[in-house]
Amino acid sequence: MQVDHLLRLDRLDLSLVWGDRALLGQEVAGVTATDLEDPARFLETGEIVLSGLVWWSREDDPAKADRFVSALSGAGAVALLAGEETHGGVPEEVVDACRRHRVALLAVPAHTSFRAVTEAVYLRQWGELSRRPTDLYALPENVRADLDRALEHDVPVAELTDRAFAHLGTPDCHLLTGSGRTVARTGGAVPLPPRRAAELLRAARGTTVRVEGDDDTAFDAWHLHLPEEGQVPPRVLQEIAELLGRHRRREDRRRATRATASAELMAAVGAAYPDAHRVRGALAACGLGDGRAYTVVVASAEPGGGPDGGPGRGRDGNEGRDGAGGARKAAAPEAAAALAEALNHLPSAAFASVVGERPGGEAMAVLAHDADAAAELRAVLGEAWPLVHACRPGTALHAGFGEPVTGPAELNAALAQARYALAAARAAAPSAQCVAGLDDLRGLDSLVAGIPAAVREVYRTTVLGPLLGPGRASHATLLKTLEVFLAHNCSWARTAEALHLHVNTVHYRIERVEALTGRDLSRLDHKLDLRAALLCR
Repeated sequence: MQVDHLLRLDRLDLSLVWGDRALLGQEVAGVTATDLEDPARFLETGEIVLSGLVWWSREDDPAKADRFVSALSGAGAVALLAGEETHGGVPEEVVDACRRHRVALLAVPAHTSFRAVTEAVYLRQWGELSRRPTDLYALPENVRADLDRALEHDVPVAELTDRAFAHLGTPDCHLLTGSGRTVARTGGAVPLPPRRAAELLRAARGTTVRVEGDDDTAFDAWHLHLPEEGQVPPRVLQEIAELLGRHRRREDRRRATRATASAELMAAVGAAYPDAHRVRGALAACGLGDGRAYTVVVASAEPGGGPDGGPGRGRDGNEGRDGAGGARKAAAPEAAAALAEALNHLPSAAFASVVGERPGGEAMAVLAHDADAAAELRAVLGEAWPLVHACRPGTALHAGFGEPVTGPAELNAALAQARYALAAARAAAPSAQCVAGLDDLRGLDSLVAGIPAAVREVYRTTVLGPLLGPGRASHATLLKTLEVFLAHNCSWARTAEALHLHVNTVHYRIERVEALTGRDLSRLDHKLDLRAALLCR
């Protein structure tokens, strides 16, 4: 790695203060952060020096800056990275000293931490070292060979993690997802509740390294987390992360080979005319044939909700983006990843699940479990869903699940229930996150939300048709008055107060509504007709 490589890293936002091509082309051997006036005895040849310049003040003699830079030059430092936060910039005395002693000078803005610079250097160096002969690897040769053999023999990820850190004294380390799920941990590490683990990742305390996968998302990406900094050398940690990444990529490829069976199960359960024999075969192919009970869960993920802050409604009756469905289809992999991550919080001994994509941008899961495990499913999913949503808070993330059923023939009905519950979740939190079951259908609004859009439109037009025609501005006023009147329990006085009208005006408008719609607002059934029609908008 050369000095000028640091200037190309956009995330650091460093700027060149002084230095020619020869100086910027020098190789970087390491990093030292110091604010000593004479740091020479702590420096190694080829290092860059990070300094906040707290040792200098504007009242100091220029010779003080000259002594500091002279010490860097004498020790063989290749560059000074000076922090701008202390003095609002790099003092001219320091710039002049760097020119005299031919030390490249880069400015570090206040919003860039020295830790970020240090990590960038060691990450780049690790990448270069890993492509060199084996004797330059960060891990000892015998350890690396042992881990490679373990990987080839498909040892579980928990054992692989423990063995990777064993030669370092097995420090506390957790392999976590963004939602706080523990994938693995070293033997001495205490269990972390998901909420606490997610907080630690977001707080950026300790040391956290991303494990790179081929198809991971913000919801299910792996992170190595150590509670303390400096416990493991950066190059060693990166090589362990790469080893775990190889394991993750293998698992992802194996999961991809099972995609055909998963797609067949989704299609069999969602068929317009379901075939119980076909569903039974698809369950067996996915390893779910022995379930005593089954639950269907449906999820959706939309960036920021629909155009008005809530989810849009598709022409096919599914909640989602309008149009040809391109945006909804694009959201299906996100929804599937979020749903799979949430379900992975369930104990594997009690639940087995298959997750796939459905038309219209939805994801669907079929779970096999014991007959008495439905309550645990609801509890765990309810706790995990906000944690999954926090991985991508700008996404409107919703899920609904149906009642447990006992046989393949009932799964199609369970899917219909889950989609109704999904509609209730969207109605409850249009642009945020929510998970719901059938027992959340507690109002007319949530019940109507699950009716296909085409059916809602026909009903709305049938009941409110005379008030929906174009060219009559007064009809919009009548609709508004009707909505407020029903919202205030048909109270003439409260409606008049809310609309800032005389009570007689409210009477006149409601009479016009009754005349145009043929409904009598003194009758409960007619009130319900009009209220349901308004909710269908």
